Amino acid sequence: RLCELLDNAGRGWRKLAELAGAEKRFKCSAEELEMCSLKVLEPRGSPTQCLLQLLAERDCTLRYLLGCLERMGHEQACRVLSSAVQDVIRIVVQPESQVVAERTQVSLTCCATGPPGLTYQWFCGKQEVPGATSPELVIDTATPAGQPEWYICRVNCGATFTFSRWAHVQVEKSSSPSSGSGYCPSMAGLQILRQPRPCCLAEGDTLALECAAIGNPPPQYQWFRNRRPVEGAQAPQLQVKLVTTAERGSYSCRVFNLFHEVWSQEVDVEIGEGPRQTTVTPYLLCSQVSHSITTPLSPVLAATDKVALLIGNMHYLHHKQLQAPIVDVHALSALLRQLDFKVVSLLDLRKAEMQMAVDEFLLLLDKGVYAGLLYYAGHGYENFGNSFMVPIDAPSAYTSEHCLCVQWVLREMQQRRTGLNIFLLDMCRKRNLNDDIIPQVGALEVTANIVFGYATCADAEAYELSQGELSNGIFVSFLKRWLLEDEKITVLLDKVAEDMGTLEITRGRQALELRSNLSERRALTDPIRPPRQDESSARNLQWAKAHVLPESRHLCFDCGVTVQLGFAAEFSNIMIIYTRVVAAPKDITKCEARLTDIPEELDVDLKCTNKESPEDLGSPLVPVWSLSCPSCCLYSRICGLQKLRQELAFTVCLQYRYQGMDDFVEERQRVNVGRPLIAKLNLQ
Repeated sequence: RLCELLDNAGRGWRKLAELAGAEKRFKCSAEELEMCSLKVLEPRGSPTQCLLQLLAERDCTLRYLLGCLERMGHEQACRVLSSAVQDVIRIVVQPESQVVAERTQVSLTCCATGPPGLTYQWFCGKQEVPGATSPELVIDTATPAGQPEWYICRVNCGATFTFSRWAHVQVEKSSSPSSGSGYCPSMAGLQILRQPRPCCLAEGDTLALECAAIGNPPPQYQWFRNRRPVEGAQAPQLQVKLVTTAERGSYSCRVFNLFHEVWSQEVDVEIGEGPRQTTVTPYLLCSQVSHSITTPLSPVLAATDKVALLIGNMHYLHHKQLQAPIVDVHALSALLRQLDFKVVSLLDLRKAEMQMAVDEFLLLLDKGVYAGLLYYAGHGYENFGNSFMVPIDAPSAYTSEHCLCVQWVLREMQQRRTGLNIFLLDMCRKRNLNDDIIPQVGALEVTANIVFGYATCADAEAYELSQGELSNGIFVSFLKRWLLEDEKITVLLDKVAEDMGTLEITRGRQALELRSNLSERRALTDPIRPPRQDESSARNLQWAKAHVLPESRHLCFDCGVTVQLGFAAEFSNIMIIYTRVVAAPKDITKCEARLTDIPEELDVDLKCTNKESPEDLGSPLVPVWSLSCPSCCLYSRICGLQKLRQELAFTVCLQYRYQGMDDFVEERQRVNVGRPLIAKLNLQ
């Protein structure tokens, strides 16, 4: 359309070239102008098209082009370009409403895509925030009373603009910083500001409980009654109208984000009148005593703690590569965390690393721990009744010497006096013809608390199910449907087996096998009762070590550029590092920050570093962790953190270019982030 308007007009392409040439790097030589003019001799040639191509090659922005057309006084061309610019400005990260503690700082982010040269302006109510012209707005909550708490961002390209949605910043007094979870807020990354309060109501009243928290990423909520999830109660406020005695009970709120969780205090809600005073006759009292002696009530089982180790091996050095473990381990991690399990999830372990991971897992299994769960997905085999998990570095003709024996792990778990030992083995159980050794793992105790869930029968294979770009193991595809059910674990696995039997493609080839000597009704959903401090402190510390990400930080370079360095986690041994330029002088037209010099012992694929889009990292879990990351970043995926022999150090390389210059300038900063996630346990 611009070509039609400018090719043959008096205020045409030559005038545009003249005005654009006011900036030296956009000035066209006489030869280039002649080349443009000769385009009229071609059947579909356009001088304007040729000129625009020259300007584009020199990084001319649409904003600058629009300014040239405005100085030409060509209103029709301005309308055409303004309309095009408006169509392509799109806000991809909206500012989020937040609840924050007083006298702290809060950050709002608005990121947009569109033509080069986008500018930002933040507003507080209807007033511009002075100097707030970057995608990120940092607000000091120690503000005078009465100042508006609603914020919005305008994104401009020339005279064209669009607005973000409104974000509400609510400042709370931190009356009770304790979360009641046993973790300090700085470690958990979440802090509860307002705890729910107990109440006594009459039938027909409205129940209103509130739990306000802050965190980064923003917190999510799930309310519980009598330690069971309340359906649909996933907001900071829980409101139930026209209550009856059915709503009586103990309420608490689970506050969580992608990486952390804390619990509110548990409060009692009484509905109706207090307990009636009744007179008990001596005869009735004797009957009750007699009944209590002859038929004792079944005990209500409560867990002091529930811990799980999930291992998925995919990228074997000498054997077929697998696809499903990454998806299966992540799916089970999310579900088990909903059931209050402490979860350590690891991918692609060598023999020594598997051994050390199990040793650390056993440290979590103090006496009194209710349930210990081990899930393994990868290659495996079974000889003489013993099951073996195959590490990724196993040789082509591996034997039990190169693998980890499940029965050995069970014996070690029994010595820890765990209340319930669960093994979910998502692997083949074919005979290994290279191995004729019967390992001596020692005698197992008779404990009546062991459950084995095998993905397939003895001497059979376990299969993956491809669904588009993702793959699931058959076992987990059905297990995740039932895992949250309040059923005895053996009953739950029976239902999984029945479901698996309905799948035509694996009928006669794969069927779940359940082995158990469990004598009590124990379920994964059994509630946790708070342990004594001396029981839980060591376990909590050991578990927390494997889940602490480095703190986000800002790097200031000599040229005046500020780069944000942020972190996210896929698994306990896989971390995402992203870099983002948050501030730059006006005379710098282009800059980006890249990671280099990453330790060689880590599994770093150069194809998965410094990518402009999270999707380019090649991980099927991008939609999960990328929600908490800002846009306009460069992303790198760091695997195999268990291999770190020392603290993780790397270089941030900043490349930038000044206005009017063609060459890039480079600055470097060395960064040390300590031992992140599982590296803190020093598995080497």
